Amino acid sequence: MIGRIAGTLLEISDQILLVDVQGVAYEVEVSAQVLLQLPQLQAPITLHTHMVVREDAQLLFGFVSRAERELFRAFIKLNGVGPKLGLALISALDPPTLVAAVRHHDVSALTRVPGVGKKTAERLLLELKSRIDSLTEAGAVPATVADVDLSAAADPAAVQRGGAAQEAEDALVALGYRLPDAQRAVMLALQETDADSQSAQDLVRRALRSFARTPNTI
Repeated sequence: MIGRIAGTLLEISDQILLVDVQGVAYEVEVSAQVLLQLPQLQAPITLHTHMVVREDAQLLFGFVSRAERELFRAFIKLNGVGPKLGLALISALDPPTLVAAVRHHDVSALTRVPGVGKKTAERLLLELKSRIDSLTEAGAVPATVADVDLSAAADPAAVQRGGAAQEAEDALVALGYRLPDAQRAVMLALQETDADSQSAQDLVRRALRSFARTPNTI
């Protein structure tokens, strides 16, 4: 199994990175947190990874921290949750939001995640209720710039293009959303709370939750 890779970022295609590790290029599907903190192309990058081996494919998923990867692993152990849905869950729900949703049986919190309907959300909440302690432990450490293993600094051009809002729009486009929809979702997210206090990560989470109300945006 491949648990961690360190190499050079060659390409970014939607939610998949191409990382060169000593002449071998790995395709890694990554979380929204990774997309928010990408270095420039040709810069060094380190990712914690989880490998899925199937009869027809070998898939590699990348995360900003061990904690995020462990939360992903906890999700995919749930009945009916595959890697794609697991990645969507950790991209849209931070641990505090997840805990609150489980404790209050908040179905709407999970149905805001792309690909999760009401019946699926209800089933997941029931399964999560008995596992919430281990899940919160797995995702209790938030990923910050200080503890993320992305070795290069964020692209300074991104800051010049508009700070957190621009970074959030770029991340949503990388996830497959059209630019006008991404811009509209970020604008709505900025209006929900004080814009000056919101990070790019916060804006992406709010935008992803809002897309459930407009399912044809992808």
